[in-house]
Amino acid sequence: MKKVLIANRGEIALRLVRACRDLGLQTVAVYSQADAEALHVLQADEAICIGEPPSQKSYLKIANILSACEITGADAVHPGYGFLSENAGFASICESCGLNFIGPSHEAIALLGDKSKAKAIAKSVKCPTIPGSEGVIQDVHEALKEAKRLGFPIFIKAVAGGGGKGIRIVYDPEDFVRQFSAARTEAEVSFNNPEVYLEKMIMNPRHIEIQIVGDKHGNYIHLGERDCTVQRRRQKLIEETPSPILSPALRKKIGEAAIEVVRAAKYYSLGTVEFLLDQHMNFYFMEVNTRIQVEHTITEEVTGIDLAVLQIKIAQGEKLKIKQKDVEFKGHVIQCRINAEDPTHNFAPSPGHLEYYIPPGGPHVRIDSACYSGYRIPPNYDSMIAKLIVKGGSREEAIMIAKRALREFHIGGVHSTIPFHLYMFEDRRFLENEYTITYIDQLISEGCIFHEHRE
Repeated sequence: MKKVLIANRGEIALRLVRACRDLGLQTVAVYSQADAEALHVLQADEAICIGEPPSQKSYLKIANILSACEITGADAVHPGYGFLSENAGFASICESCGLNFIGPSHEAIALLGDKSKAKAIAKSVKCPTIPGSEGVIQDVHEALKEAKRLGFPIFIKAVAGGGGKGIRIVYDPEDFVRQFSAARTEAEVSFNNPEVYLEKMIMNPRHIEIQIVGDKHGNYIHLGERDCTVQRRRQKLIEETPSPILSPALRKKIGEAAIEVVRAAKYYSLGTVEFLLDQHMNFYFMEVNTRIQVEHTITEEVTGIDLAVLQIKIAQGEKLKIKQKDVEFKGHVIQCRINAEDPTHNFAPSPGHLEYYIPPGGPHVRIDSACYSGYRIPPNYDSMIAKLIVKGGSREEAIMIAKRALREFHIGGVHSTIPFHLYMFEDRRFLENEYTITYIDQLISEGCIFHEHRE
């Protein structure tokens, strides 16, 4: 591997340029017409335009990405997260073209990308799973019978869904037939796959995920958990590690369960096994994300391990040099997603021109961003401006540093989620660890608009 084409954009593309530089690898940035002045384009060794602003005509257009590899002589592709990162077909094409796909095998992506098959693997290694249908269910009448057996409320989930998409909640039998048909139609449109399955809704859960690492030689470790419970419409807003709710014994148990799932799938590369934790501290397997995560940063800070570099080394065939007993967790780390959204108006998107962008600094503060003063945030993609990562000796200390950093973060020209984060770090239920996955949606439904200062 000598030259890596980064098939992505924004902060993750810039993060990967830096990782490649640390390994002495050349980089190729790809960009749409909307991203011609993006920072990853400026920082990479080479850059090539792959299409028009809509992602379907650029970042999702496999033929254009492969052409860019051929033109530049790239011998490896890193998909980042989102876009084509969990597309088994793209991984397979890269492999067949002699390109080193920096991620898991296409077989593992296909296997774990099918939620019903992933659940079957979890069951095979005795990892607790959420009660639900035995695989895909197609007949609406059979589905209704199964839903009544499981008990409402119930989830109807697209097998090819992800990132909080392709999920419908049904609270009573009268609404089930309509929702089931709508869910299949939505899955067909969104994922080109109409198949769905049923899952019992776990009430008031926490969202816990485990970072796993596997090499091509059958070695596995986990790098601890991330608590991603602060979400809006199933989109993560704040992540932290360690989870303030897990005991050491439960942490060990859930970490070992995650490893057994990926081992059974013959998985290698970075990956994240996601779980729900109920009110009685029972955990249930949800899914495996077969890519680097947005929130990989907090794991890096708490372990001191560069995950982006490690992922590339695994793709090069290197063996893991660290064993589970060698992994150390130091301090408490929190990540805030700073998005171009207006939290005072139901998080409405706020793309546009960044009149000024002044990120915070000082001890224990990290910023991952591809923005700068004068940059225009396009409306075509996700709304992330930056990831603010802070580290303290304890959760309380990390929160204090986060508040300091947020007050130093000045963004002009667009709205941002900074007021939301400042609100949360003064919120009693957040501070006292008395919240669940639906808490933010609850606050919104009660009329909370997340002004920075409250009476």
